[in-house]
Amino acid sequence: MRLITRFDAASRSTAELHALLREAFNAFAYAPRGSIERSNALASLHNIEAELAVRPPGL
Repeated sequence: MRLITRFDAASRSTAELHALLREAFNAFAYAPRGSIERSNALASLHNIEAELAVRPPGL
């Protein structure tokens, strides 16, 4: 999985972010411990969750 930045996350709809969140979670779960893929997935999770947190409910 490629890294989802805050800029990438801000340009996505809420529905897209929820789908990306699921994808990033799965990528994190299946990536080998200590790998760059796991680090990217974890950073993506943080960025997606941060973007979802600042959005008003229902958007």
